[in-house]
Amino acid sequence: MAYTLANLYSDVRGYTEVGSTVLSDSILGTITQNTENQILRSIPTDQNAHYATSNLVVNNRYVTIPSDLRSINYVQLTDANGKQTFLEQRDPSFMAEYYSTPDSNSVSIPKYYGNWDETYWVVAPTPDKDYKITLAYNREPYSLTDTVNPTTAPAATNGTYLSNKYQDLLLYACLYNTYGYLKGPGDMIQYYQSQYQNALTSYGTEQIGYRRRDEYEDGMIRQQLRSQSPSSYGTK
Repeated sequence: MAYTLANLYSDVRGYTEVGSTVLSDSILGTITQNTENQILRSIPTDQNAHYATSNLVVNNRYVTIPSDLRSINYVQLTDANGKQTFLEQRDPSFMAEYYSTPDSNSVSIPKYYGNWDETYWVVAPTPDKDYKITLAYNREPYSLTDTVNPTTAPAATNGTYLSNKYQDLLLYACLYNTYGYLKGPGDMIQYYQSQYQNALTSYGTEQIGYRRRDEYEDGMIRQQLRSQSPSSYGTK
């Protein structure tokens, strides 16, 4: 069953046998958001993959980070001739050493990019033209607690990628965190922690395992079988 926000709250209260007086919508909302963040930080998923295009500004090495960005996968630059190249990621100290005079008139086609702060990332050299860039990144997904977005189908009533496809993972993780909030019983915390970890492992196997391979390129997955040597047949 795909989870809406109301379905999830109902199941958490039913599994724990604790009503809305203690587990209010506000409390369960916080637990749900914390749970989603835990899962989001644990496993990179196709749910969060996003692509944005923009143009660099001539004589300006700073690029504004998208507001929903969690992490960058790659940056691709297209020059005036349509040639595409990937920028190489470097840390700010490398950028400072490689390009020690960024405020001068020494401009060229960028080769590197790096994180600068929570608002900007930086390229080097400073761009001499308004090159087109494509940013592939992992974005902040909508929370199941969101009653407004997406505007065409709010997550709270229509579900999310996680709640619609991986209900067991979301439920077990919420129950683990809920029993932690209730301070026990200890055996239930331990049980749902184990169930959560098992569900997270299988989720990771699919997201960064099966969905990252191709039978043509990688071959079919086979399980190794133990078999006896023919010479051992008939022996005791």
